[in-house]
Amino acid sequence: MTEPAGGEQKKTGEPDEGDKPQPTLLEQMGGLSGLFYSSLPVIVFVIANAIFGLTVGIWAAVGSAVAITVLRVVRKEPLQPAISGFFGVAIAAFIAYRTGSAKGFFLFGIWTSLVYFGVFVLSIVVRWPLAGVVWNALNGGGHAWRKDKKSLVAYSIATGAMALIFGARFIVQRWLYDEDYTGWLAFAKIAMGYPLYALGLLAVVWAVRRSDKHLKALAEEAPAEETDEEAEARLRAKYAQAPDTA
Repeated sequence: MTEPAGGEQKKTGEPDEGDKPQPTLLEQMGGLSGLFYSSLPVIVFVIANAIFGLTVGIWAAVGSAVAITVLRVVRKEPLQPAISGFFGVAIAAFIAYRTGSAKGFFLFGIWTSLVYFGVFVLSIVVRWPLAGVVWNALNGGGHAWRKDKKSLVAYSIATGAMALIFGARFIVQRWLYDEDYTGWLAFAKIAMGYPLYALGLLAVVWAVRRSDKHLKALAEEAPAEETDEEAEARLRAKYAQAPDTA
């Protein structure tokens, strides 16, 4: 039997590419496993440090980060979160070792939050809100959104929400650091991690939908521009229909 002209057909009941469900917000963040992976080295460090001391706590945290990376390789899961998480734990462990204090494990994350806060705020001031820049860069959206006031405002609000999250992280965790509340530092790092990040992503999703909706409406209202080829064809047709007066 010969195949249909359109090529090999999909099996009955097999969903098309466009019918596949879009990943949920939790799935985009790595799912429950991503939350567990990011929290495990912190929990391991606090427990090991409390029972066996700082040195064991440091090596236990690094060891758990290595184990997570290996597990992701074996399970063929995305490596980028594991690799970035490993380097984050390694830097935190090095600072704790150099300072000789368990709370030093959290110092890198505290100051990183302040840097992120400043970057997000600066991007709003210069009218290049990072929420819009990153989203459109990853999805090939170009820079049309910056010329639309409503889109610029929406992305600025989303960027401001992210800035508030990082600002809150810095203020709370810095205070806990100064007060030597190592256990509460660990709790704050976990509680103010993925949960707050999820709220920030919700703001970004809102901004994306608002911008896309408004840009689409503007595109539908704007008259279609005539290309050079279309203009040339129209003029040729016009002159071809004109009576010969010679």
